[in-house]
Amino acid sequence: MRAAFSCGNHKEGDAGTSWPALVALGLSEAERSARIGSIGGSDANVILSGDREKILNLWREKRGEQPAVDLSDRLPVALGCWTEPFNRQWYEKISGHGVSMVGLAMECSDYKWRRCTLDGFVDDVGAIFEAKHTSAFAKADEVVERYMPQLQHNMAVAKRDKAVLSVIFGNHKFEIFEVAADWLYQLDLLEAESHFWDCVQNGAEPVPAPVPPPPKPIGTREVCLTGNNAWASAAVDWLENRVAAKTHAAACGIIKSLVEDDVARAFGHGVEARRSKSGAISIREAARSPCDWSIGRSARSLRNSHPPASRKPTPMFKASTSTGRSTMF
Repeated sequence: MRAAFSCGNHKEGDAGTSWPALVALGLSEAERSARIGSIGGSDANVILSGDREKILNLWREKRGEQPAVDLSDRLPVALGCWTEPFNRQWYEKISGHGVSMVGLAMECSDYKWRRCTLDGFVDDVGAIFEAKHTSAFAKADEVVERYMPQLQHNMAVAKRDKAVLSVIFGNHKFEIFEVAADWLYQLDLLEAESHFWDCVQNGAEPVPAPVPPPPKPIGTREVCLTGNNAWASAAVDWLENRVAAKTHAAACGIIKSLVEDDVARAFGHGVEARRSKSGAISIREAARSPCDWSIGRSARSLRNSHPPASRKPTPMFKASTSTGRSTMF
């Protein structure tokens, strides 16, 4: 939950769990302060929701312009928090895996404004643990999609490559989902969170980020597709092009890093990078004129004569526009 409510503030004894009183589920002043001054897993769900009103409300809360929403009188929220100990114990009973580090607060080593509070950690599978209690009528894929930003955020902060989502549906169904860390999704999430946090710091209203397609849960079956012709063809293509794919990804990172904050479009050597209204940078092949081909040949010669680390495009000219600078390299 967000800044006005907390799950997992309970004590476990040798004989089982001592269920907390409802008043014990609230956050302390120190915990509220920590949540206002950072972005946590549940904040990630809001930031990547695409819901402008929710994002603005969270932004105002982080800036201290409005109090956090009091969720203590909302049954679904309170019930989810109160049943979290049972959820965890039921997972341990069904899976045979123990859950440790319950309620551990972590801070990202790379971005100090990113933090998370773990529902636990599953040592046997090396995964963070997240417990949810949702409607009996909720669809499993929608539940996984709803909490995907939180799972990927927590994995990024904790530097783990797997998460376990333990879900109770109403009072009649229980399901376990394993989700792998997806670096592409995490990059989109980090970009959205960075934009949001910059807005918290400078006072500009945040713009909802494009919502990326959520990764799918890890499958449980193993199949051999050696006799599948389509698989064989795709496998050959993958093996032959994996180095090129890594080179392409590295090139995308370099190109984006060269586009300064006030540049709306940068172009050169047959490639252009455009900045969207939300601040995201997209790269595509640019339309070329006949004279560009000689430039392209020169670029290839330059690339072959210099190692990647020392390769720095020389700006040919810079022109200003009313909506942002357009730069040619």
